[in-house]
Amino acid sequence: MKRKLLFVMLLTALCALFGGCQDKKEKLYVYNWGEYIDPEVIEAFEEEYDIKVVYSTFDSNEEMYAKLKSGTASYDVICPSDYMINRMAEEGLLQELNKENIPNLENIGAEYLTSSQQFDPGNKYSVPYCWGTVGILYNKTKVKGEITSWSALFDEQYKGQILMIDSVRDAYMTALCYLGYSQNTTNKDEIQEATKLLQSQAPLVQAYVVDQVRDKMVGNEAVLGVIYSGEAIYTQRSNADLVYVVPEEGSNVWIDSWVVPKDAQNVSAAEKWIDYMCRPEVALKNFDFITYSTPNTAAQALIEDEDVKNSPIAFPDNATLARCETFQFLGEDNERFYLDEWAKVK
Repeated sequence: MKRKLLFVMLLTALCALFGGCQDKKEKLYVYNWGEYIDPEVIEAFEEEYDIKVVYSTFDSNEEMYAKLKSGTASYDVICPSDYMINRMAEEGLLQELNKENIPNLENIGAEYLTSSQQFDPGNKYSVPYCWGTVGILYNKTKVKGEITSWSALFDEQYKGQILMIDSVRDAYMTALCYLGYSQNTTNKDEIQEATKLLQSQAPLVQAYVVDQVRDKMVGNEAVLGVIYSGEAIYTQRSNADLVYVVPEEGSNVWIDSWVVPKDAQNVSAAEKWIDYMCRPEVALKNFDFITYSTPNTAAQALIEDEDVKNSPIAFPDNATLARCETFQFLGEDNERFYLDEWAKVK
């Protein structure tokens, strides 16, 4: 017993001397949007598979892409949006999924897999995780009547009370839809017209934000703002005066999906992670926590709250979706043109 104790003491001393003993536990490097998963889901995955999840977050597709492209960091599983998946696949940054190792893929609704065909034909590289729309969230006690159009974002009566989304494609989507153009246009004249509109809007904007629009609207710090549908559901739980609308001119419907980078070091664990996220009870737990719509139809069937199950925000009707588009990758030159124009606005 004494010898064992001496051995432990010696081992501890050696670890301290040489900077700590190396952790031999299997690791999975996950890169996801901020506040986009229930932390208990991560803990449960780690416990079941005895894998340590090293979890990092990003604020935009462009930030994620730049980091991955630079090679400064390596991840095993990432959650980009539609058009970025398209781009990453075209540039050879992703590897095809072995669907035999993801049997719970059968829980993803066929309509969501069909929607994925625009950016990932055959779902070779991606498995849908969350989806939703982009719209306007407004405080009904601070506006006259109902807001139904993107025109509210450019209305001087709301000067200093508008929260604009700090995302190049989403910001241009609002302007392009208002002007009657496709949010996937590559026509430079149309894009520059949208730039001028966004520049004229700048003096009216209180702040360019993404996640912060949620807290600011709940706290009555602004009258209206551009927001993702999942965030809108969260805000309404805290402030009953907030209303979400998909403008009549149309909007964006997006799908965020799990993908495995080409240089992933632990593909086996990545496949386990994706399959785990497709379990109905896990997908439901994430939906309850992050309030973003789940494409997991088996999880949708488990929703007990009828108001949530029938929510037009979480699960919009076909008429709403019919006036929405999914972002597409427009080619490197066109994407750069959008970024350069956005710089003029910012």
